[in-house]
Amino acid sequence: MQGALLVAGTTSDAGKSALVAGICRWLHRQGASVAPFKAQNMSNNSVVTTDGGEIGRAQAMQAHACGLAPSVAFNPVLLKPGSDRSSQVVVLGRAQGTVSARSYYDRKAALLEVVTDTLADLRTRHDVVICEGAGSPAEINLRGTDIANMGLAQAADLPVVVVGDIDRGGVLAHLFGTVAVLDAADQARIAGFVVNKFRGDPALLAPGLDQLRALTGRPTFGVVPWADGLWLDAEDSLSAVVDGVLGRPAPPVGEQWLRVAVVRLPRISNATDAEAMACEAGVAVRYVTEPSRLLDADLVVLPGSKATVSDLAWLRRTGLADAVVAHAQAGRPVLGICGGYQMLGRTIADPHGVEGGSATGLGLLDLDVEFDAEKHLGNPTGTAWGEAVSGYEIHHGRVTRSGEAPLLHPTRESTVSGARVGGSLRAGRPDSEGSDAGAVLGTHWHGLLENDGFRRLLLARVAGQAGRTGFVVAPDTSFAAARAAQLDLLGDLVEQHLDTRALEHVISHGAAPDLPLITSGLAGSGA
Repeated sequence: MQGALLVAGTTSDAGKSALVAGICRWLHRQGASVAPFKAQNMSNNSVVTTDGGEIGRAQAMQAHACGLAPSVAFNPVLLKPGSDRSSQVVVLGRAQGTVSARSYYDRKAALLEVVTDTLADLRTRHDVVICEGAGSPAEINLRGTDIANMGLAQAADLPVVVVGDIDRGGVLAHLFGTVAVLDAADQARIAGFVVNKFRGDPALLAPGLDQLRALTGRPTFGVVPWADGLWLDAEDSLSAVVDGVLGRPAPPVGEQWLRVAVVRLPRISNATDAEAMACEAGVAVRYVTEPSRLLDADLVVLPGSKATVSDLAWLRRTGLADAVVAHAQAGRPVLGICGGYQMLGRTIADPHGVEGGSATGLGLLDLDVEFDAEKHLGNPTGTAWGEAVSGYEIHHGRVTRSGEAPLLHPTRESTVSGARVGGSLRAGRPDSEGSDAGAVLGTHWHGLLENDGFRRLLLARVAGQAGRTGFVVAPDTSFAAARAAQLDLLGDLVEQHLDTRALEHVISHGAAPDLPLITSGLAGSGA
């Protein structure tokens, strides 16, 4: 089989990323050489690829589903929002300035060429490329400069499958309306539909799908059931939070739970760092946005941020900054990752105007940070507490002075020049004012908690400092195995609930040539 497919969605978070990963996993298990592709992603969850660039985390997850290492070719354009009106533009893995929503339109023509050239090259190297759209193709106000949905489909001659989330309600109207607002040329590329997150008796849905086919002339390739076990590597990790808890934690091995509070910063980035802890039995990981939720936490995590100075100011406005400091001064652990690590220091300098201003940190670590004009990317390895560890770095901030003992000892250097590579450690040592700063950890390394041995040592340390003598770290949790199991589950859902033979035909031959035009709405008015 050879060909390509674009998976579009009726809305954001309709299930595009998961469906692409599932199709990729199914094809990979069939022996096909398959690769993922997302022309343009908007996300602050990203990873550093083996070829030295930065892509959306969802595309890295999809690459793993294909048995491939993440590559910049899988996500040539990444937008990282730094505010409600501006985003950093990452092209083929490298940051290329900041744009507003309006000014970004001026760059679309050049970016379309980058996108189509990258996709064309991928198709020469793989049997199948499964593409993911962005948002929804029904955003017709953006169609003229679109490079991720129907604009890509037309430029690269791709058939399109539209997925809708039935859990949101109104999925039949969403599917019909998505096609109906498109012009005739775009409608001709919509091969059919997939319904996602269905709960209940499929027989009750069947008449609606029959009517949808009668109205649009397009089949529904399958109905994917709701699956509680899917939450790792979510594009928006907060969508995986149920009742305030991330993931589906297993009961504790010992007699007590360990409670982790992750501060949900307004511009949180790489929030998936917390997922490895959420895989552990007896560890309840919660996102928090106000101070009282820190009162019963055993560990407080300050995660990464795309706007460190702005988010630090938010911490102070909300009272969370005082709560984090009080938590540490009580001798209870705090962990800062990347931007969160920088917040824990004494000063943040911004001589190049990267974030528009300097700031005073929380003072829980004796270090100073300065923002460099260029972003630093790296895939360092090393040891920590005697355990082999690896991770990845994505940040402008550089530690220019530190009085802290290093936690990480690198065996392969990060690309950061002149920085103290890795983290810092302070554990129950008085600061200059004589107060007990408690156990404060900080690191620029994302992905550090995915190292099983280090994570177990950290959790055991946290439990001891928090007085959780009844908490026992599970001896055999493997984050890599948990991730692989999720990818296999996605592949199973595709294999068991989609018409894979029909899907193969669409991938190889495109949409049927005689699909009817829906003449209601804008499509019928010639828009």
